[in-house]
Amino acid sequence: MSQGFDPNKNYYSFIDNNTVPIVFIHGVGLDHQMWKPQIDSFHQYSTITYDLLGHGKTPYIKEDISLNDFSNQLTSLLEFLKIDKINLVGFSLGSLIALDFASKFQDKLNSLTVIGTTYKRSEKERSQVIDRFNQAKLNKPVSKQALKRWFSDEYLKIHPETYDQFTKILNKKTEDHTNFLKSYDLFANYKNDIDIIKKITTRSLIMTGSNDPGSTIAMSKSLSNDLINSIFIEINKGKHLCSIECSDDVNMNLKKFINN
Repeated sequence: MSQGFDPNKNYYSFIDNNTVPIVFIHGVGLDHQMWKPQIDSFHQYSTITYDLLGHGKTPYIKEDISLNDFSNQLTSLLEFLKIDKINLVGFSLGSLIALDFASKFQDKLNSLTVIGTTYKRSEKERSQVIDRFNQAKLNKPVSKQALKRWFSDEYLKIHPETYDQFTKILNKKTEDHTNFLKSYDLFANYKNDIDIIKKITTRSLIMTGSNDPGSTIAMSKSLSNDLINSIFIEINKGKHLCSIECSDDVNMNLKKFINN
Protein backbone atom coordinates (compact mmCIF):
# COMPACT_ATOMS: atom_id res chain seq x y z
CA MET A 1 0.00 0.00 0.00
CA SER A 2 1.31 3.45 -0.89
CA GLN A 3 -0.17 6.68 0.40
CA GLY A 4 0.87 10.29 0.53
CA PHE A 5 1.00 13.16 -1.93
CA ASP A 6 1.70 13.29 -5.65
CA PRO A 7 3.80 16.20 -7.02
CA ASN A 8 0.65 18.35 -7.24
CA LYS A 9 -0.12 17.81 -3.53
CA ASN A 10 -3.07 15.50 -4.20
CA TYR A 11 -3.47 13.17 -1.22
CA TYR A 12 -4.07 9.54 -2.24
CA SER A 13 -4.05 5.93 -1.02
CA PHE A 14 -3.18 3.14 -3.50
CA ILE A 15 -3.46 -0.58 -2.75
CA ASP A 16 -1.88 -2.48 -5.66
CA ASN A 17 -3.03 -6.08 -6.13
CA ASN A 18 -2.10 -6.35 -9.83
CA THR A 19 -5.65 -5.86 -11.11
CA VAL A 20 -7.14 -2.96 -13.05
CA PRO A 21 -7.51 -0.41 -10.21
CA ILE A 22 -10.90 0.74 -8.97
CA VAL A 23 -10.73 4.51 -8.41
CA PHE A 24 -13.28 5.95 -5.95
CA ILE A 25 -14.27 9.66 -6.07
CA HIS A 26 -15.97 11.00 -2.93
CA GLY A 27 -18.72 13.63 -2.62
CA VAL A 28 -18.73 17.32 -1.74
CA GLY A 29 -17.59 18.15 1.79
CA LEU A 30 -16.30 14.61 2.43
CA ASP A 31 -12.92 12.93 1.87
CA HIS A 32 -11.42 9.60 0.81
CA GLN A 33 -12.44 7.97 4.12
CA MET A 34 -16.10 7.66 3.04
CA TRP A 35 -15.05 4.62 0.95
CA LYS A 36 -13.83 2.51 3.91
CA PRO A 37 -16.68 -0.07 3.53
CA GLN A 38 -15.63 -0.53 -0.12
CA ILE A 39 -11.87 -0.70 0.53
CA ASP A 40 -12.45 -3.29 3.28
CA SER A 41 -14.63 -5.38 0.95
CA PHE A 42 -12.46 -5.05 -2.19
CA HIS A 43 -9.20 -6.17 -0.52
CA GLN A 44 -8.37 -8.55 -3.41
CA TYR A 45 -8.62 -5.71 -5.94
CA SER A 46 -6.32 -2.78 -6.63
CA THR A 47 -8.01 0.34 -5.24
CA ILE A 48 -7.30 4.07 -5.25
CA THR A 49 -8.98 6.64 -3.04
CA TYR A 50 -7.97 10.29 -2.92
CA ASP A 51 -9.03 13.67 -1.54
CA LEU A 52 -10.60 16.02 -4.07
CA LEU A 53 -9.18 19.53 -4.53
CA GLY A 54 -9.89 21.57 -1.40
CA HIS A 55 -11.03 18.51 0.56
CA GLY A 56 -9.34 16.43 3.26
CA LYS A 57 -5.57 16.80 2.93
CA THR A 58 -5.56 18.13 -0.66
CA PRO A 59 -5.17 21.94 -0.80
CA TYR A 60 -6.79 24.34 -3.27
CA ILE A 61 -6.08 28.06 -3.55
CA LYS A 62 -7.83 29.29 -6.72
CA GLU A 63 -10.95 31.47 -6.51
CA ASP A 64 -13.37 29.05 -8.14
CA ILE A 65 -13.46 25.46 -9.34
CA SER A 66 -14.80 23.51 -12.31
CA LEU A 67 -15.39 19.88 -13.27
CA ASN A 68 -12.44 20.29 -15.62
CA ASP A 69 -10.20 21.07 -12.62
CA PHE A 70 -11.35 17.86 -10.94
CA SER A 71 -10.88 15.75 -14.09
CA ASN A 72 -7.38 17.19 -14.54
CA GLN A 73 -6.63 16.32 -10.91
CA LEU A 74 -7.48 12.67 -11.56
CA THR A 75 -5.48 12.66 -14.81
CA SER A 76 -2.37 13.95 -13.06
CA LEU A 77 -2.74 11.42 -10.24
CA LEU A 78 -3.03 8.51 -12.71
CA GLU A 79 0.01 9.77 -14.62
CA PHE A 80 2.01 9.93 -11.38
CA LEU A 81 0.96 6.36 -10.46
CA LYS A 82 1.64 5.20 -14.08
CA ILE A 83 -1.86 3.77 -14.51
CA ASP A 84 -3.39 3.51 -17.99
CA LYS A 85 -6.74 1.81 -17.29
CA ILE A 86 -9.21 2.07 -14.40
CA ASN A 87 -12.66 1.13 -13.17
CA LEU A 88 -14.07 4.51 -12.09
CA VAL A 89 -16.62 4.91 -9.27
CA GLY A 90 -18.10 8.30 -8.29
CA PHE A 91 -20.54 9.39 -5.59
CA SER A 92 -22.74 12.54 -5.82
CA LEU A 93 -20.35 15.36 -6.88
CA GLY A 94 -17.90 12.52 -7.55
CA SER A 95 -20.43 11.10 -10.03
CA LEU A 96 -20.50 14.39 -11.95
CA ILE A 97 -16.68 14.37 -11.99
CA ALA A 98 -16.68 10.72 -13.16
CA LEU A 99 -19.09 11.54 -16.00
CA ASP A 100 -16.98 14.54 -17.01
CA PHE A 101 -13.81 12.40 -16.93
CA ALA A 102 -15.55 9.66 -18.95
CA SER A 103 -16.60 12.15 -21.62
CA LYS A 104 -12.93 13.12 -22.15
CA PHE A 105 -10.94 9.95 -21.43
CA GLN A 106 -13.02 6.92 -22.41
CA ASP A 107 -9.81 5.18 -23.51
CA LYS A 108 -8.69 5.11 -19.85
CA LEU A 109 -11.89 3.45 -18.61
CA ASN A 110 -12.61 -0.24 -18.23
CA SER A 111 -15.94 0.63 -16.58
CA LEU A 112 -17.86 3.55 -15.04
CA THR A 113 -20.08 3.46 -11.92
CA VAL A 114 -22.03 6.39 -10.52
CA ILE A 115 -23.86 6.37 -7.18
CA GLY A 116 -26.38 8.98 -5.99
CA THR A 117 -26.16 11.13 -9.11
CA THR A 118 -28.19 14.26 -9.76
CA TYR A 119 -29.40 14.47 -13.36
CA LYS A 120 -31.79 16.80 -15.22
CA ARG A 121 -32.94 18.55 -12.04
CA SER A 122 -36.35 20.20 -12.23
CA GLU A 123 -36.56 23.90 -11.34
CA LYS A 124 -38.01 22.93 -7.96
CA GLU A 125 -35.18 20.44 -7.31
CA ARG A 126 -32.59 23.03 -8.37
CA SER A 127 -34.06 25.71 -6.07
CA GLN A 128 -34.03 23.25 -3.14
CA VAL A 129 -30.33 22.47 -3.54
CA ILE A 130 -29.51 26.18 -4.00
CA ASP A 131 -31.41 26.87 -0.76
CA ARG A 132 -29.20 24.31 0.98
CA PHE A 133 -26.11 25.93 -0.56
CA ASN A 134 -27.20 29.31 0.82
CA GLN A 135 -27.70 27.74 4.25
CA ALA A 136 -24.22 26.19 4.02
CA LYS A 137 -22.73 29.66 3.51
CA LEU A 138 -23.70 30.47 7.11
CA ASN A 139 -21.37 27.69 8.35
CA LYS A 140 -23.65 26.72 11.23
CA PRO A 141 -22.95 23.40 12.97
CA VAL A 142 -24.30 20.48 10.94
CA SER A 143 -27.79 19.52 12.08
CA LYS A 144 -29.17 16.03 12.41
CA GLN A 145 -31.61 17.06 9.67
CA ALA A 146 -28.74 17.25 7.16
CA LEU A 147 -27.57 13.73 7.95
CA LYS A 148 -31.15 12.43 7.68
CA ARG A 149 -30.88 13.12 3.95
CA TRP A 150 -27.91 10.75 3.85
CA PHE A 151 -28.85 8.00 6.33
CA SER A 152 -32.07 6.44 7.61
CA ASP A 153 -33.18 7.24 11.17
CA GLU A 154 -32.76 3.57 12.10
CA TYR A 155 -29.16 3.53 10.87
CA LEU A 156 -28.18 6.68 12.80
CA LYS A 157 -29.81 5.24 15.94
CA ILE A 158 -27.83 1.99 15.69
CA HIS A 159 -24.59 3.71 14.56
CA PRO A 160 -24.10 6.86 16.67
CA GLU A 161 -20.37 6.70 15.78
CA THR A 162 -21.27 7.36 12.12
CA TYR A 163 -23.25 10.43 13.16
CA ASP A 164 -20.28 11.68 15.21
CA GLN A 165 -17.80 10.94 12.40
CA PHE A 166 -19.77 12.77 9.71
CA THR A 167 -20.57 15.68 12.01
CA LYS A 168 -16.80 16.16 12.52
CA ILE A 169 -16.06 15.89 8.78
CA LEU A 170 -18.83 18.31 7.79
CA ASN A 171 -18.15 21.00 10.41
CA LYS A 172 -15.47 22.99 8.59
CA LYS A 173 -12.76 25.37 9.73
CA THR A 174 -12.62 28.69 7.85
CA GLU A 175 -10.26 27.72 5.01
CA ASP A 176 -11.86 24.28 4.57
CA HIS A 177 -15.32 25.87 4.56
CA THR A 178 -14.29 28.34 1.85
CA ASN A 179 -13.11 25.44 -0.35
CA PHE A 180 -16.23 23.43 0.48
CA LEU A 181 -18.41 26.33 -0.73
CA LYS A 182 -16.53 26.50 -4.07
CA SER A 183 -17.35 22.84 -4.72
CA TYR A 184 -20.88 23.09 -3.33
CA ASP A 185 -21.55 26.09 -5.60
CA LEU A 186 -20.40 24.01 -8.60
CA PHE A 187 -22.61 21.09 -7.49
CA ALA A 188 -25.71 23.21 -6.72
CA ASN A 189 -25.65 25.18 -9.96
CA TYR A 190 -24.47 22.42 -12.29
CA LYS A 191 -26.52 21.72 -15.44
CA ASN A 192 -25.90 18.47 -17.31
CA ASP A 193 -24.77 18.57 -20.92
CA ILE A 194 -27.05 15.83 -22.26
CA ASP A 195 -25.31 15.65 -25.66
CA ILE A 196 -21.99 14.85 -23.98
CA ILE A 197 -23.61 12.16 -21.80
CA LYS A 198 -25.08 10.48 -24.89
CA LYS A 199 -21.60 10.17 -26.42
CA ILE A 200 -20.23 8.10 -23.52
CA THR A 201 -20.06 4.46 -24.64
CA THR A 202 -18.18 3.07 -21.61
CA ARG A 203 -19.87 0.13 -19.87
CA SER A 204 -21.69 1.85 -17.00
CA LEU A 205 -23.53 1.02 -13.77
CA ILE A 206 -25.92 3.50 -12.13
CA MET A 207 -26.92 2.94 -8.50
CA THR A 208 -29.22 5.00 -6.28
CA GLY A 209 -30.91 4.39 -2.94
CA SER A 210 -34.67 3.93 -3.20
CA ASN A 211 -35.16 6.60 -0.49
CA ASP A 212 -32.58 9.14 -1.72
CA PRO A 213 -34.43 12.49 -1.60
CA GLY A 214 -32.03 14.51 -3.78
CA SER A 215 -30.56 12.03 -6.25
CA THR A 216 -33.80 10.31 -7.07
CA ILE A 217 -34.70 7.04 -8.76
CA ALA A 218 -36.29 9.07 -11.58
CA MET A 219 -33.00 10.94 -12.15
CA SER A 220 -31.01 7.69 -12.30
CA LYS A 221 -33.46 6.06 -14.69
CA SER A 222 -33.28 9.12 -16.93
CA LEU A 223 -29.47 9.00 -16.85
CA SER A 224 -29.56 5.28 -17.66
CA ASN A 225 -31.73 6.04 -20.70
CA ASP A 226 -29.15 8.54 -21.97
CA LEU A 227 -26.01 6.52 -21.12
CA ILE A 228 -26.27 4.07 -23.98
CA ASN A 229 -24.22 1.22 -22.46
CA SER A 230 -25.58 1.33 -18.90
CA ILE A 231 -27.61 -0.62 -16.39
CA PHE A 232 -29.53 0.81 -13.42
CA ILE A 233 -29.80 -0.85 -10.00
CA GLU A 234 -31.97 0.46 -7.18
CA ILE A 235 -30.50 -0.03 -3.70
CA ASN A 236 -33.47 -1.02 -1.55
CA LYS A 237 -34.09 1.23 1.50
CA GLY A 238 -30.90 3.21 0.77
CA LYS A 239 -30.67 6.98 1.18
CA HIS A 240 -27.94 9.22 -0.26
CA LEU A 241 -25.01 7.45 1.43
CA CYS A 242 -26.22 3.97 0.54
CA SER A 243 -22.56 3.06 -0.12
CA ILE A 244 -22.16 3.07 3.68
CA GLU A 245 -25.59 2.16 5.06
CA CYS A 246 -26.27 -0.52 2.42
CA SER A 247 -22.62 -1.34 1.72
CA ASP A 248 -23.19 -5.11 1.36
CA ASP A 249 -25.74 -4.54 -1.39
CA VAL A 250 -23.68 -1.84 -3.12
CA ASN A 251 -20.45 -3.89 -2.94
CA MET A 252 -22.10 -7.06 -4.24
CA ASN A 253 -23.53 -5.24 -7.26
CA LEU A 254 -20.28 -3.39 -7.93
CA LYS A 255 -18.19 -6.59 -7.80
CA LYS A 256 -20.61 -8.40 -10.07
CA PHE A 257 -20.51 -5.52 -12.55
CA ILE A 258 -16.71 -5.11 -12.56
CA ASN A 259 -16.09 -8.88 -12.78
CA ASN A 260 -18.33 -9.12 -15.85
